[in-house]
Amino acid sequence: MSRMQEMTQAAQRAATALQDCDWQLVTAESCTGGLIGAVCTELSGSSAWFFGGVISYANEAKENALSVQHSTLESEGAVSAQTVKEMCAGALLLGGDMAVAVSGVAGPTGGSKEKPVGCVYIAWKIRDQDAEAVRFQFSGDRQSVREATVIAALEGVVERILQQEK
Repeated sequence: MSRMQEMTQAAQRAATALQDCDWQLVTAESCTGGLIGAVCTELSGSSAWFFGGVISYANEAKENALSVQHSTLESEGAVSAQTVKEMCAGALLLGGDMAVAVSGVAGPTGGSKEKPVGCVYIAWKIRDQDAEAVRFQFSGDRQSVREATVIAALEGVVERILQQEK
C-alpha cells in the first residue's frame, strides 16, 4: 500500500469516527504545512466533519493565529509538547469540536541532539478537555516524516474518540 493510500485510509477512519459523534475537526499544522487538511479535504463530503485549519509555520504565526504564548516558544521551543497543546487550544477558538496540532523537525536540516530530524510532537484536544501531547520519532526523508505525521495525527483522532465512547 502506498503512503498516499495509508493517509487516505487514516482520513476515512477519522471521518467515520468524527461523523459518528457529530464532531468537526480543526487542525493546527506546522511541519506538515497543511497536508493533514489536504488529505482530509480530498474526501468527498469532508465539510460535514472537517472545520478547517491553520498553517502556522513561523513562531509569529503560532503566536498571532493560535495564541501560543511567546514564553512557551522561548522556553520550550516550537517543537515541544507545550507548544502543540497551546496550538490545539488556539485552533479550537476558531471552531470545531476536536483539534489536532503538529510541530516537528521534518529535515533534512534543523535537527539537534535533543530534537533530531524526525522528532514530531502531536497533540489532540477535545473541546472542554485537557490536551494530550505525544512525541514521535519518525525516520526517512522530509516527505516521509510529513506523511508519517499525518497518519499518526489522524489515527490519534480515532483513538481519542473511541476512548470517549468507553
